[in-house]
Amino acid sequence: MTRRSTDATAQARRSTRRTTLKLQIGIDGKSYEVEVEIAEDDTAPKPHYIPAQAAQTVITATPAAVSGAPKAAVPEGVVDEDKVCRSPIAGMVTRVNVQPGQQIQPNDLLLVLEAMKMETNVVSPVAGKVKAIKVEQGDGVQLNQVLVEFE
Repeated sequence: MTRRSTDATAQARRSTRRTTLKLQIGIDGKSYEVEVEIAEDDTAPKPHYIPAQAAQTVITATPAAVSGAPKAAVPEGVVDEDKVCRSPIAGMVTRVNVQPGQQIQPNDLLLVLEAMKMETNVVSPVAGKVKAIKVEQGDGVQLNQVLVEFE
């Protein structure tokens, strides 16, 4: 291969390459110079998040329509958000730590959810008394589903 063709190949590679940054990093007292490729554009529009409470949908169903559905999957109408605890993730209930009528304080463990082999503790957002538990151990839950109601 001649010198001229090697230079042309290197120039073609540089023209198709994305923007890179040269950085100097230190690891265990040693200094290294690295070149980092910028993989995505920071100026590209990012998708935005709309909280579920901002766009609530109320579903009214007849008992015949939900006879085969899980009891917690269907909303029962408009809910006072100060008196409920909702699921922070979609997953499965692995443990329920409270009972109806039990007095609770903020940050008391209500139940544990599992999703993708990770456990998530669901804690009480308020002090009060448990009115109803809408799920049982082994139930599948959806994001923002009501799990516990308070008096």
